[in-house]
Amino acid sequence: MPVVYEGTLVPIQGRILIVASRFNQLVVNHLVEGALETLTRHGVSEANVDIIRVPGAFEVPQTAQKALKTGRYVGLIALGAVIRGDTDHYDHIAHSATQGLSRIALDLGFPVAHGVLTCNTIEQALDRSGLKAGNKGADAALALLEMVNLFTRIGG
Repeated sequence: MPVVYEGTLVPIQGRILIVASRFNQLVVNHLVEGALETLTRHGVSEANVDIIRVPGAFEVPQTAQKALKTGRYVGLIALGAVIRGDTDHYDHIAHSATQGLSRIALDLGFPVAHGVLTCNTIEQALDRSGLKAGNKGADAALALLEMVNLFTRIGG
């Protein structure tokens, strides 16, 4: 019978970093609130959470990478909202944010929860930040808790 490793939602040891975009702040503030509520509900003290605010989603990965390299954190929750407009700027920012977060996760070996919304309309973004379709900030916090726990169990 194989040994199966799976993360659980138990309180974790260490500090958690949230890097959140200020652009589309109406949406992102709800994502941050959802993440914080979820973390505290699962035994993480707000005193063990640092929040860094950056101008936009493009700046989230580079700031997160610099902060994670300090060794103070056990994982990252990245939050932002990229909303499609009339130009292809949306595609570039959404792609850059996702690629940057993927690189951090793989290159640095930290658990990274991707909570940067990519939506066609502000209504979709608001729905995903707690109005109708759950709160993706809360979902990102749950994913991070599970992954930090899993990394601890497998020795990483």
